[in-house]
Amino acid sequence: MDDDIKRWTAKRKAALILDIIQGKTTVAEASRAYDLPPSEIEEWVEEGKKGMENALRTKPLEIKEQYERQLRELQEAYGEAMLELRARKKLNSLLGNEDDK
Repeated sequence: MDDDIKRWTAKRKAALILDIIQGKTTVAEASRAYDLPPSEIEEWVEEGKKGMENALRTKPLEIKEQYERQLRELQEAYGEAMLELRARKKLNSLLGNEDDK
């Protein structure tokens, strides 16, 4: 791939992800070669894996359905975290730990 990439198109990202999956390069090597944060490349790899999984489903989900599912999962996690936080605050208040409110 060209080292002077100005714009990372989906096709270029896919090629890089494929190189990483095939073991031709690593995230760290790609990060140095293309002056990209490793976290960004790792995010591309994760998105690529999700897309690949969806493409191989018997009935692939539409993009909107994927985002709606992800949103529901995040909302559920947020709700659980808020319940836990409230429970801890309530427990601290009952125990007299005013500093932990």
